[in-house]
Amino acid sequence: MNPLKKLFKQTFIYGLATVLPRVLSFILVPLYTSVMDPETYGEISVIFSWFAIFNVVLAYGMETAFFRFFNKYSDKGNVISTSLISLLMSSLIFFGAAFLFKGTFASFIDVQESLIIYIILILVLDALAIVPFAWIRANERPLRYSIVKVTSVAINLLLNIFFLTLLPGLAENGQSFWVALYKQDFQIEYVFIANVISSGAAFLWVSGIYFDTKYKFDKGLWKEMLKYSMPIMVAGLAFTVNEVFDRILLDRLLPEDIAKAEIGKYSACYKLAVFMTLFGTAFRLGVEPFFFSHADSENPQKTYAQITNYFVIMGSLIFLGVMVFIDPLKKLLVRDSAFWEALDVVPIILLASFCLGIYHNLSVWYKVTDRTKFGAYISSVGAIITLAINISLIPKIGYMASALATLAAYATMMVLSYHFGKKYYPVPYNMRKIVFYFAVSLLFSILSFYVFNRNLIVGSILLFLFLGLVYKMEGDKLRSIFIKREN
Repeated sequence: MNPLKKLFKQTFIYGLATVLPRVLSFILVPLYTSVMDPETYGEISVIFSWFAIFNVVLAYGMETAFFRFFNKYSDKGNVISTSLISLLMSSLIFFGAAFLFKGTFASFIDVQESLIIYIILILVLDALAIVPFAWIRANERPLRYSIVKVTSVAINLLLNIFFLTLLPGLAENGQSFWVALYKQDFQIEYVFIANVISSGAAFLWVSGIYFDTKYKFDKGLWKEMLKYSMPIMVAGLAFTVNEVFDRILLDRLLPEDIAKAEIGKYSACYKLAVFMTLFGTAFRLGVEPFFFSHADSENPQKTYAQITNYFVIMGSLIFLGVMVFIDPLKKLLVRDSAFWEALDVVPIILLASFCLGIYHNLSVWYKVTDRTKFGAYISSVGAIITLAINISLIPKIGYMASALATLAAYATMMVLSYHFGKKYYPVPYNMRKIVFYFAVSLLFSILSFYVFNRNLIVGSILLFLFLGLVYKMEGDKLRSIFIKREN
């Protein structure tokens, strides 16, 4: 099978595993914003920001290290065993320490101590599932990956709907069972109970590898994997700072009486940029194993250049499409107009997510050449930019500072990765075409959103013009990938 066709097929299936759960979970946005005020939604957003940070720490880059060494070493059982033991031990150490010092942990992340046990359980269950999910992806079983991910999120969604909308009504009818189960002012706790159950279900479905593995801990291999993974963790932390730490800083730097409400508005409108994030994540899930498995093939750089070209085309279409249909999307997904105040952050966050997706494609050079320290360096620069802009401008312009900081960080990382990649692993990117698609999409988006004030008819015309342009320039190549028969 044509390697690009295989990649697109796997990306599509991984996309279902990413898009469907996000679509299901995205239903939670109108649910949360209809039953919660901006302040309560802001509090949940801050807690989930801490989740993202601790998830990176507890994974410490082992997922990417697993892919690298699983493809690099002939003794794959040894890689699996060593990875499982490493994450199992680190997860148990975290569980014990966090449980023993849960009061200190609660104070550190500034949440109610009653929520800590839920947070600990979710973090540990997610960490224990890292290697099983990586093993599924490394063995190119995207359908199984998709089924588990979708089912887990569906459980989470259904439990949220039950706890937040159905249970209060059942309790009002006076039946003793439902009255005993229901608690008033327990919305945040119900959200995390649903997450504990869904994370536990996902882990159980992929936990078979823990029982099928013949355990042997290779200390030498483990050290090599840690050497490879530590820069990945640093890069991951920096990425997470860029992605979610703005909520934490908004909580700390805005006046206490408005902080949570402002975070709630910002987080709800931030979600409207999820379509670009979904595409970028799905593409990364499909392309990361592909990069490693084709690193030793003939002229892989040419293939990598083609992949990036198609990513920019699709990203440009998504960017323009969201800008054109932003008003229908906001009414559909963020139904309470109290949240719409932050709508101006959407173009900025969308563009930032686009830059991040391009960065992920450009970052192939330091992964396949084992120079992962560059990923840490570049991401750290992005994190410094994020912190500097947020800390200096949040007191002056609020959440707009966070949106601008995200764009500045990801754009800088994209440029730096391209610059260093030219030196250490030259890839023949068609920069004229990439810049052309990027610039036309940006121009049309500015016209639609700002000049024509989100007029749907004008925006639709611009979108069809862009689609026609893509078809004229890329139609023959796309047909050769998807229609041409194998020899």
